[in-house]
Amino acid sequence: MPRVPSGDASFIHTLDGNFVDNAGRTLLLRGVNLSGSSKAPVNQPSQVLDGFWEEAKTGSQSFIGRPLKLDDADEHLARLRGWGFNMLRFPVTWEALEHEGPGKYDYEFMDYTIEILRKCKAHGFKVYMNPHQDIWSRFSGGSGAPFWTLAACGLNPCAFSATQAAIIHCEYPIPASRNPSEMPAMIWSTNYGRLISQTMFALFFGGSTFAPKCIIDGVNIQEYLQTHFANAFAKLAERVAAAGDLLDEVVIGWDSMNEPAEGLIEWGDLNAYPQQQGSTLKKGTVPSPAQSFRLGMGQVQTLDNYSFGSMGPKRDGSVTIDPNGIKAWADPSTEPGNVHPRWGWRRDPGWTLGKCIWALHDVWDVESGYVLQPDYFAHVPGTEEPVHFLHAFFLPQYTLYLKAIRAHHPQAIAFVQPPVFAQPPPIPEELLQGRACYSTHYYDGLTLVTRHWNWFNADALGLIRGKYSTQLQALRIGERAIRNSLQTQLGYLKADATQLGALPPTGPARYPTIIGEIGTPFDMDAKRSYGYTDGGKYKGDYSRQERALDASLNAADGENCLSWTVWTYCSDSSHPWGDGWNMEDLSLWCSDDLRAGEADRVPALRIPSKTSVGSLAPARASSLTISTLPAYSAPYASSSTSVEDGEAMQYESASLLSFLTNGARAVRAFCRPWPIAVVGTPTNIQFDISKATFHLTLKVNAEDIPVDDDDDLVPGKEGLCKGGSLPTEIFLPLVHFASDACLSKALGSNAQDQVDDSIDVGQEGNSRSTSGTTTPRAYTSSTLTLPVTSQEALSPVIFKDDWFDIAVTASEGRVELLASEQKLLWFYTVPTDEKEDKELTIEVRRSSGAIKASALGLGYTSENRARDGCVGWLEEVGLLSEGWCPEGCSIM
Repeated sequence: MPRVPSGDASFIHTLDGNFVDNAGRTLLLRGVNLSGSSKAPVNQPSQVLDGFWEEAKTGSQSFIGRPLKLDDADEHLARLRGWGFNMLRFPVTWEALEHEGPGKYDYEFMDYTIEILRKCKAHGFKVYMNPHQDIWSRFSGGSGAPFWTLAACGLNPCAFSATQAAIIHCEYPIPASRNPSEMPAMIWSTNYGRLISQTMFALFFGGSTFAPKCIIDGVNIQEYLQTHFANAFAKLAERVAAAGDLLDEVVIGWDSMNEPAEGLIEWGDLNAYPQQQGSTLKKGTVPSPAQSFRLGMGQVQTLDNYSFGSMGPKRDGSVTIDPNGIKAWADPSTEPGNVHPRWGWRRDPGWTLGKCIWALHDVWDVESGYVLQPDYFAHVPGTEEPVHFLHAFFLPQYTLYLKAIRAHHPQAIAFVQPPVFAQPPPIPEELLQGRACYSTHYYDGLTLVTRHWNWFNADALGLIRGKYSTQLQALRIGERAIRNSLQTQLGYLKADATQLGALPPTGPARYPTIIGEIGTPFDMDAKRSYGYTDGGKYKGDYSRQERALDASLNAADGENCLSWTVWTYCSDSSHPWGDGWNMEDLSLWCSDDLRAGEADRVPALRIPSKTSVGSLAPARASSLTISTLPAYSAPYASSSTSVEDGEAMQYESASLLSFLTNGARAVRAFCRPWPIAVVGTPTNIQFDISKATFHLTLKVNAEDIPVDDDDDLVPGKEGLCKGGSLPTEIFLPLVHFASDACLSKALGSNAQDQVDDSIDVGQEGNSRSTSGTTTPRAYTSSTLTLPVTSQEALSPVIFKDDWFDIAVTASEGRVELLASEQKLLWFYTVPTDEKEDKELTIEVRRSSGAIKASALGLGYTSENRARDGCVGWLEEVGLLSEGWCPEGCSIM
C-alpha cells in the first residue's frame, strides 16, 4: 500500500483498489441501506391510494420522518452498529427535495436529514448519499422524481394504469377493481419495459438528440431535467456542508443516480422486445415499444404474456389491453397559452400536447400505428453512427451531477453506478481526482423473483455478458456450485472497477468496489416464515432465507474481499406489506418478528453529548448497554470504562445478544465476522456458519507499515498502538461466538444444549491451557497473547467467559479481544526490508461448536435440511455437497 495523503483523522482514502484509513490500513466498509422506506413519505406507502394523486398534483407531500423517526433513531442505529455495520448507504429521492415544484426546495426535510446524519455520526457510521430512483417516480410505479417532472414531459400520470404505460401498486391490477395485496413479486420491475420508464429515461439522458422539439422554458427537456436533478442534490450537499461537522467525517461521498436505465436509447427494433433475458424482467404482459406507443395513445393492443417459473420466463399466451381511448399524454387544455397553471413553465409551441412525442418526431404514425423508423434510437438521428449510451449519454450526465456535488463537497468520493449489469464506461481521472468507488448492485435474481431458495441457479451475469453460448452452460446445480457461481459473478463486477480512472482493463483497479445493494426476500414460499402456511408451523423460521442471504454475502468474501451495503433496513417493515413499497420484503428487521414478551426489552439507550472516535470515528458510547466501537484504551485498564464525565458504565453481554437477535431475520447470515481494518491487504475471507469458523488470509510487506508519526492519524490511536504498531481489527459477533453463559442469560436457553450436534468440535474443546497468557478485563476486554512463531502447527488459544467462547489460531503475532466491542485486535510484525509479500493467516472459531439457531431464539423448526428422493441419493453417492437442498425441495 503506498503512503496515503495527509488528511484528518477520520478521512478515508481510495487507493490501489481499496478503502484506506489515514494510517494506511485497508478498510472494508460493510453495512446496510437506510432505508427502503425512504422511497415514499411516512403516511403514503405504495399500496395506499387515498390522497395519492391529490397530493401529487399539489406537491404537498413531505418526506420528514424518513429514513427514521428522530425519537427512535438511536435504538435502530444502535442495533445496526451492534450487528457490526460501519457503513450506511443513505437513499434520498429527488421528490423528497423538490416536490413542491421546479426550484422549490424542501429545506425542512434537508434539515431533518442533517439531524439524522448527526445521529449516524454519534453511532460511528460512515455514510454515502444515494439519489434513489426506481422506474423514474412513485407516480410511474417506482420512486424518485417529483410528480411535476412527468407533467413537464407532457404526460398524464392518472392514465398510466389504463394504458399500461406503468403498473402502479395502489391501483393494481386496475383502478376500478384494485387489490394491491395480490401484486406479484417483482412485477414492478417490468415497468422498465413500458412506455413511461422508456420515455422518461430517453428524455433525461438523450432528449437533445432524440427529442429536439421538446423545449420547455427555452431549453431542451434533457437540460431541464438534468439541471433540476443536479441542482436539487447540490442544494442538499450545500446544506450538509453548512452543518459544519458532517462532510468527510460522516458523509464520505455521493452515489450516482440509483440504477439508471437506458430507456429507449440503443433500442434496435421498436417493433420487438428482446428475446433473451436481460436486466428487464419479462413477467406478465410484455409490450414492444411500438405497442406501448399505441397503448399510450389509447389504442387496443394484444400483448404477449409471460410467467416466471423456476426455469425463468416463459411465454404463456397473450392478453388484450383496451385503454378505451384514454391517453397517457396530457390534454392541451391543461396548459392554457402553453403555460402550466400550477408549475409555471412555458412550453414551446412546437411541442404539441396530447400527442405521443415519438409521433411528434416522426418515429411512428398515430393514425396507422405504423413505425416509420424502427431503428430510430439505435443511431444518431439522420446518420448511420451507432449510439453508445454509456459514453455519449450516461457519462455527460454523471459529469454534470458530480461537479455540482463537488462544488460543495470537494473531497467527496464519487460512487459510480452504471445501469444494472452494465460495465461502466472509461471514466477519466480528471473527473474522479483520486476519490472514487465503483458502486454496483447484485441480487440472486432467481431467488428474488421466485421467492424460493432453489436447488439450482445460473450464472446470470455471465450469461448476459455472453460468456456462454447456451443457457444450459450457465446452469449451476447444488448449493456449493451456486455459492461458487455467485462468488464468480461478484468477481466479474469487481473487475469492472478498472474502468474508473481509465486504467487498462488487464491492470489492477485504481479504485475500490462496493456492492451498493445485495440482499434476499424474506417473504419466501408464500410467507411461510410469517406463519401464513402449514397451520403456522414455520412461523419465525428463516432458515431458507438465511441460506440464500449467506450465499450472497459469502460471494463478497473469498478472494473478492468486497465492501457491501445490504438492501435494506426498514423500521416500519411489516408482514402484510413488507417494506411498504411494491410488495418488496427485504428488510433485515421487522417489528412483527419481535419475540413475545421481549417487545419492550431494549437496553437503556444513552448517547453522550460529546463523542470520541475509534477507527472509523465511532461513538464513545452507543445506544446500547455496550460501547459500540469506542476509542481504544490500554489492554489492562481498570475494570470499568468511563464516559466523558467519568461515570462508570458496565456492559452486559446477555442483554446485548437479546437485543441484536430480537426482530432480526436471518441474523446469522448478515451479522458475520469480517476484517474491519487490515495492516496489509486481505486476500481471502472464509466464514462457515454451520461450524462458526472464520478464516482470514492477508498479505503484508514493507509498504504496509502503518504511519505512526502523528497520534491524530487514526482516531483513538492512543492505547491502540502497541510497540509502535497498529493492529488488524476483526469484527466477531456474539451471534456466532457467544459463550454458553451469555446464551443462557440472554434467552433463558439450556446452556448444555447450545452446540449443534452435527458439528465436530475437535480436541481443543477440552483444553484450557495455552503457552500465552489470558488476562480477563471486566466488561470491556481481555488480552490473549500468541507469541511470534514460525511453527507449522499452532495450538489455539481458547477464551471463554460471560461474553465469548472462541479458539484463536494465528500464524504469528498476538491477539487482544475487546469483548464488549465484539472485536479482535491482531498485532504482528510488518517486514521492513522484504520486497516480496508475506502471507499471514488467522482462524477464529467457537471452541464449543456452532450455536444452534434455537439457542438464539430464531425459531427454526430444524437445524438439518431435508434430503428427500433423488436429493438424498445424490448426496449419499457424493455427487452433491451435503445439505445443499432446503427442506421441502427435491429433484424430480
